[in-house]
Amino acid sequence: MASRKTYLCVLSMTFVVQIAMGVGYLVGGRAGGWDINIDLSTWATSQTFVPGDRLTFKYASFHNVAEVTKADYDTCSGSNPLHTYTDGSTTIKLTKAGKRYFICTSPGHCDAGMKLEVDIASTAGTTTPTPAPVAQPPKSVAPSLAPVEGPTANDTNATDMPIVSTPAPSLVPMSRAVKSVRWAHVALGLGFGLYIVLNI
Repeated sequence: MASRKTYLCVLSMTFVVQIAMGVGYLVGGRAGGWDINIDLSTWATSQTFVPGDRLTFKYASFHNVAEVTKADYDTCSGSNPLHTYTDGSTTIKLTKAGKRYFICTSPGHCDAGMKLEVDIASTAGTTTPTPAPVAQPPKSVAPSLAPVEGPTANDTNATDMPIVSTPAPSLVPMSRAVKSVRWAHVALGLGFGLYIVLNI
C-alpha cells in the first residue's frame, strides 16, 4: 500500500514540475511556421509567454533564426545578431520577463514579414492571477438599447419597424484564461501531492 502511495506522490510531483518547466510553442503554430507567408505577429500576440516557456522554430535550409536587438529588429538588420541558428529546428528557452526579437537574415525575408517579437510576461508566481469571472458575464461596452416589440399582423407599416440586435457579451481575454488554467493545474498538482504525502 505504501509503495502505491509513494508512486502516486511521485506522479503528482512530476506533474507539478512539468507545469513549472513551462510550455513549448511551435513558432507560427505549425511545423514550417517560421516562414515568409505566416502572420507571425498575430500568432505571437495570441500567445501568453512566461519565463520557462520554449519556442521551437522549424524552417527550411534557406532560412535561419537570428536573435537581434530592438533596433536591428525594427530595421531588419542582421549585421550584428546576438545569436544565429541554422539547424532547421531551433528551440530557444525564454528565461526571463521582457521582449525578445528574432528575424531571418536571408536577403529580403525580414522585410517580407519573417520577424517575430516575443513579449514574455512576468513570472506568474510573483503575483496572484485574477481568476476569470464565473457567475457574472463581463459587462458589454456597447450602449444598451431599449427592447423593441416586433410587428403584429395588424401593423400596416410593418416594413418600417427597426431591427435591433443585441451584441454578444465579450469573452474573457485569452491570456487571462490561459494563466488561470496554468495555475489551476499547479494548484491541483500541489494539492494532490500534499494529500498523498499526508496520508502515507
